[in-house]
Amino acid sequence: MKSDIRVCSAWRDRHERPVYSLSSTCPVCDADTENSAPAPFDPTDAYGEYRRALKRRSR
Repeated sequence: MKSDIRVCSAWRDRHERPVYSLSSTCPVCDADTENSAPAPFDPTDAYGEYRRALKRRSR
């Protein structure tokens, strides 16, 4: 499923928080926007165990 909600690709540098939009450009700074959906979860991912362990360790 494709998400229509997009986020400013330069929000970390230009904004205090993510700026969401439905268009291909940011309404505040005119930068390009990108898909805001996270990567899909795949339980058979060979490196998923390591990423989940790293995430638990950083909490």
